[in-house]
Amino acid sequence: MTHTQQQDGRTGEAPLSGKVALVAGATRGAGRGIAVELGAAGATVYVTGRTTRARRSEYDRAETIEDTADLVTAAGGQGIAVPTDHLEQDQVRALVARIETEQGRLDVLVNDIWGGENLFDWDAPVWEHDLDKGLRLHRLAVETHAITSHFALPLLLRTPGGLVVEVTDGTAEYNRTNYRVSFFYDLAKSSVLRMAFALGHELGPRGATAVALTPGWMRSEIMLGHFGVTEDTWRDALGDQPHFAISETPRYTGRAVAALAADPDVSRFNGTSLSSGGLAQVYGFTDLDGSRPDAWRYLVEVQDAGKPADVTGYR
Repeated sequence: MTHTQQQDGRTGEAPLSGKVALVAGATRGAGRGIAVELGAAGATVYVTGRTTRARRSEYDRAETIEDTADLVTAAGGQGIAVPTDHLEQDQVRALVARIETEQGRLDVLVNDIWGGENLFDWDAPVWEHDLDKGLRLHRLAVETHAITSHFALPLLLRTPGGLVVEVTDGTAEYNRTNYRVSFFYDLAKSSVLRMAFALGHELGPRGATAVALTPGWMRSEIMLGHFGVTEDTWRDALGDQPHFAISETPRYTGRAVAALAADPDVSRFNGTSLSSGGLAQVYGFTDLDGSRPDAWRYLVEVQDAGKPADVTGYR
């Protein structure tokens, strides 16, 4: 793939050439997909996480930030891996100082830190949920975002037109009326939505934009493993879960972020909640297979409505 002929059919020069991004939480999943697509658009991308080739986090998975950085570079950008625990203020301060020293600017901040896959129970009320796990989830999913914004935003604000993307699960509209998994999960994802709203008020008058962004049903490494499939064989999971047909790759969310970052009029979205599928309709990008899954509309109109799986008109 080159900058003049990208996988989703876009043509032209790399729109983010000369731009600098920080994708906090880029080891796997949406963070990796976002980092790679920012690289494909020509950006220099700092990727952070706790799992490196020398040391794993408690996830104990094989994906590393060095792997992500290599993918960014292979896509056409410059990937720079910086091991960072975003709960540790000194580490985040040092990360931002390094970006300032090496680049002198920060144009895009993506807060995708999560780390909670093994810390929540489905449908467990707060009094039955493991309290330590729930509080740890909240720290990883919310406190990390606040710490990163605190240290990174002064650098981002030096250059007009900066963008902050708070990655969550669910749109504000959907989460407003739907209970999401359990108390701590619901609280974490709703908190991140509100973060984007609050940051929009603080950044907008200062020349920057903040948005919340949710993927749809994402075929992350962990989700594929849950179903016992790979990206090449993911349709084999439809026998067990037919609604998985609406799923999307992490790169789809990445293309949403790259489109936002390249949009000179992105401020029109300031403080709002967006989805990968919704932005595909706005900007015209596709997933890797050329489709445009609109998972959140499908979820409301088909899955939650109790209808049989049918993605016709939704991807």
